[in-house]
Amino acid sequence: MESIAEVIVVEGRDDQAAVKRAIDTETIATHGYGIKKSTWDLIERAYHTRGIIIFTDPDFAGEEIRRKLKEKFPNAKDAYLARADAVKAGDIGIENAEPEVILQALQKAQCTKITIIPEFSMSDLMKYGLAGGTGAADKRSRLGKALGIGYGNSAAFLNKLNQYGIARHEFEEEAGKL
Repeated sequence: MESIAEVIVVEGRDDQAAVKRAIDTETIATHGYGIKKSTWDLIERAYHTRGIIIFTDPDFAGEEIRRKLKEKFPNAKDAYLARADAVKAGDIGIENAEPEVILQALQKAQCTKITIIPEFSMSDLMKYGLAGGTGAADKRSRLGKALGIGYGNSAAFLNKLNQYGIARHEFEEEAGKL
């Protein structure tokens, strides 16, 4: 499956959905100005392991969020949309852009396309009680915190394990402590 090596950092869930309509890739939403510590930590991990592309709305709020991110992550790549491509019924945002326009913006940001070969499978989650059983959600939450990838349901957690460069020995060491 082809994807983008870098993690795309956007403002919200609707932006994440718009990017995912354009290409199957990992995204992180800042959820506005008040970026939580756990989100900062996730962005930092992505920045140091895979690189990030900052893709915020072409408005004042988007530029302020971009500025905050660039202060902390100066080597992040930037993707931009023209205002005209991001407006729908007076609303400005990436969520309003067509998939082709989003892809063009990511290509102009010089994204790195890759083919993903998953390291982990659902059987790994089952083996450590991270899926399909009592307490699995709590275990995923604790393991996600230990690995610095956050919480997710079984499918999302598996995707994070494969997308954030988690080494098998790191996974097994931390999962063994649960």
